[in-house]
Amino acid sequence: MIDLGLPVKTHDEERQGEALMLEQRPEKNNGRKLYIESYGCAMNFSDSEIVASILLDQGFETTTDFNNADVIFINTCSIRENAEQRVRNRLKEFKVAKKRNPGMVVGVLGCMAERLKSKFLEEEKLVDVVVGPDAYRDLPNLIDQVDSGQRAVNVLLSREETYADINPVRLNSNGINAFVSIMRGCDNMCSFCVVPFTRGRERSRDAISIVKECTDLFNQGYREVTLLGQNVDSYKWEPLPILPGMEGFDKESSDQKVSPTGGDLEGAPVVNFARLLELVALINPDLRVRFSTSHPKDITDEVLYTIARYDNICNYIHLPVQSGNSRILEMMNRTYDRDWYIDRIDAIRRIIPGCAISTDVITGFCTETDEEHQDTVSMMDYVQYDFAYMFMYSERPGTLAAKRYADDIPEDVKKTRLQEIVAKQQQYSLVRLQAQLGKVQKVLIEGYSKKSDRDYCGRSDQNAMVIFPVDERFKPGQYVNVLAEKCTTATLIGKIID
Repeated sequence: MIDLGLPVKTHDEERQGEALMLEQRPEKNNGRKLYIESYGCAMNFSDSEIVASILLDQGFETTTDFNNADVIFINTCSIRENAEQRVRNRLKEFKVAKKRNPGMVVGVLGCMAERLKSKFLEEEKLVDVVVGPDAYRDLPNLIDQVDSGQRAVNVLLSREETYADINPVRLNSNGINAFVSIMRGCDNMCSFCVVPFTRGRERSRDAISIVKECTDLFNQGYREVTLLGQNVDSYKWEPLPILPGMEGFDKESSDQKVSPTGGDLEGAPVVNFARLLELVALINPDLRVRFSTSHPKDITDEVLYTIARYDNICNYIHLPVQSGNSRILEMMNRTYDRDWYIDRIDAIRRIIPGCAISTDVITGFCTETDEEHQDTVSMMDYVQYDFAYMFMYSERPGTLAAKRYADDIPEDVKKTRLQEIVAKQQQYSLVRLQAQLGKVQKVLIEGYSKKSDRDYCGRSDQNAMVIFPVDERFKPGQYVNVLAEKCTTATLIGKIID
């Protein structure tokens, strides 16, 4: 699973590519082996589970060695330039394997597929098939097309596709944590971001299928779900049916804050994100609920009060700030300013005391001055984030920023500013964990520590990773109380107490 709780990331919010194993369905077997490798955000890994389910129904088996595969897919991220370079290098390795096995099919999926389809297919001739994030149902047909000797492509974006009817195969699953996609696409049009162009317009999955998927996961033994979307707070599904737990719904949100874009859903016949959170939380108090990612313009008091009302909705919010300066935020088209963001931070602190907050920061955006950079530094001092994902700005072709602004900040200046941000975050990551020392953490055991099979690991309600000695009375998937005794900048260390 993806660890969304890394304390500091000084590079893209990406993982190295991983071979993903999926469960077999022996009743269907076409004799072909599938290898899937994923890069990027949690949405990409969730999409790989959808792809796996579609191809599993076609009789594919899986392999962890791409040299033994008949079909290789690499699910890609197009957010940062270095991600593209890593994928290109990996595709060259696959090309070598294809020379040894000419019948092998190599394909690119996801965000990068839509943007670089011509280069991958015609110019560099690295792949046989290119498939965008809304065209995964077409994969069997596209593979057949490649088998007949043609290159294949489908990168059409959809206004309706949510894959709500597909039961995702859980890849590399520990049987405890699972991702559940609740919406696709994005309408925000941040000037630095390619997502609206590669994933299409925003659309929400129906609440009934989401609640059913989460219920099925709990019945299978999963104890934590993370609700995924490019902007979960803008989730909206209508019409409003009568759902379990919806009868007599009491919002307790008379002082709901209206978003600066007019997003007040008061009285509207929809299931909004706060109501969806409640529906999932009501499945069972032993099912932990997390979510990512929130947009500051949309996170309402209603959402915050819902989190506060249910113990099994984790006290952790990822709230990307990107910049602490209002002029830069306007250039980024973030649709909020510094004061709005601080107001939302204050609301979180007031309504959910002790809530952990993480963020995204971009340094060196177009025309950013030293003084404007210091506004970001001062924002970090104000919030004291638990952890952060921090990047230097890199121009992405096709974005509004690439069309409107010159990427005019020298690389050495970007690096210096990033180093200052990273040092600041390391300071506060340690401070926030030190504040937990001597306190008892409710931890969901996820498995053994990466460093020792004599220690368990799991995350606290505030999303902090906790390491503690194995106690034979408890197994992965169970909750335990852990007394935090010491910490690093990334991890709490303690022991189970009764």
